[in-house]
Amino acid sequence: MPPLKKMWQQFVVPKLRFAGTSSIATVVDYGLFLILVYSGMTKVRSNLISASCGFLVNFVLQRKFIFDPKRKIRHAFLLSLGFSMIGIGISTLLIYLLSQMAFFDLYPFITKLLVTGIMFFYNYYTKQIAFEKRVKW
Repeated sequence: MPPLKKMWQQFVVPKLRFAGTSSIATVVDYGLFLILVYSGMTKVRSNLISASCGFLVNFVLQRKFIFDPKRKIRHAFLLSLGFSMIGIGISTLLIYLLSQMAFFDLYPFITKLLVTGIMFFYNYYTKQIAFEKRVKW
């Protein structure tokens, strides 16, 4: 197989598939975040709630459509939950820090979008560990 095609199949295609299922979970997360923020809830609390809901949607979709589970579902869920809790902590910290800047405080939808983009690769590789017991770069 030509090196470029091999790289495409091994590196790019899995991330595109992951991006597809993650997009659905992100719509849930992002939509709920905006609803909660614009309803008067703090950005940090809104992120904790919306990211948790997004996690559940993401886990179900990725288990079914992306990863080839090599662990029992309970173990995969607990590992995924642990990684996601760390990720939610990181994303919440980023939202808090960015919201200290006037621009990001004024436009929470941009703040959330930026943080979501930053967290994409963290989520991909930690879910791969949770489901498949390995990291394949």
